[in-house]
Amino acid sequence: MHDVRSGRGRVIKALGVAVLASLPGGLALSVASTAQAATLEQLQATWRETIRTTATPGEGCFTADYPRIAWTKVACSTKVAPPFIPKNGGGGFTVGNGNDYAAVVTSLISDGVGSFPVVTGVTKETGYGGAPNTYSLQLNSQFFKTTVCNGGANPSQCLGWQQFVYSSSEDIAFMQYWLINYGSRCPSGGWMSYQGSCYKNSREVSVPLQVISQLANLAVTGKAVSGGSDTITLTTASHAYSATGADSVTLLAHYWKGSEFNIVGDGGGSAANFNKGSHITVNIALTDGSTTAPVCKAHDGTTGETNNLNLGSCTTAGGSTPSVKFTESN
Repeated sequence: MHDVRSGRGRVIKALGVAVLASLPGGLALSVASTAQAATLEQLQATWRETIRTTATPGEGCFTADYPRIAWTKVACSTKVAPPFIPKNGGGGFTVGNGNDYAAVVTSLISDGVGSFPVVTGVTKETGYGGAPNTYSLQLNSQFFKTTVCNGGANPSQCLGWQQFVYSSSEDIAFMQYWLINYGSRCPSGGWMSYQGSCYKNSREVSVPLQVISQLANLAVTGKAVSGGSDTITLTTASHAYSATGADSVTLLAHYWKGSEFNIVGDGGGSAANFNKGSHITVNIALTDGSTTAPVCKAHDGTTGETNNLNLGSCTTAGGSTPSVKFTESN
């Protein structure tokens, strides 16, 4: 029997070849190259989504390279990341230090992803001292009451906070844990004191410098697992970097109901400064066992770092990937 579908496919394919053949040589190559580039971009996007949801094979630091869907264990960095501080109430018109949108839900978040689906006009970014490509990507939880605060000087005033951070100047991705207002005598086990609060870092995975022109290709995933390991994963266009840490440090999985994500200064309350005419779209996607759209809550940022952009409008979406999306520009 004649296979109509097969014959039709051959005709369509033949037509495509004929069209290319009828074009001038350079234009035909350009059309073919554009199609190949689009296909590669789609394949890499699928790979990034797959690898970020692929569990690491144990504790530690890991990397993965397109197109392989497998993590390779690597040595963790020995750097000691500085504090990426909580907001101090100063506020302001530009993004950060409390002035930011957050995605807020009523059920517990197990997975959050921050990305930049649209980046236009960005040609330069500088941080402290005018150093280029000096910034952090932060996916932050809300401040939350946690039983880990019970050993603090005044437990009723203490709050937990967890950050999933990529630091461009330190060349690492890691989690930073906070016990805000815990008191000057921090718990044992690597906790450090900062102005009446305590913080510590998870394992840190080394990441090559990601220059600002790559911003649209960068995404940060944070995962929280009750009784298990929390994980940060940074994905670039074709590489992924991951580090784990015990959820018991702050017990985030028991309390995570809000997330801020943005590009801001690289620690210590610093700023990320973009060239005039920069326009960035920020997306925060959450997994909370629901299809209900999160609330996009204004002035609900938690980090003390900032950038020199101004917030635009925010929209929300439900469905299989509940999310918020907003713009910022200067």
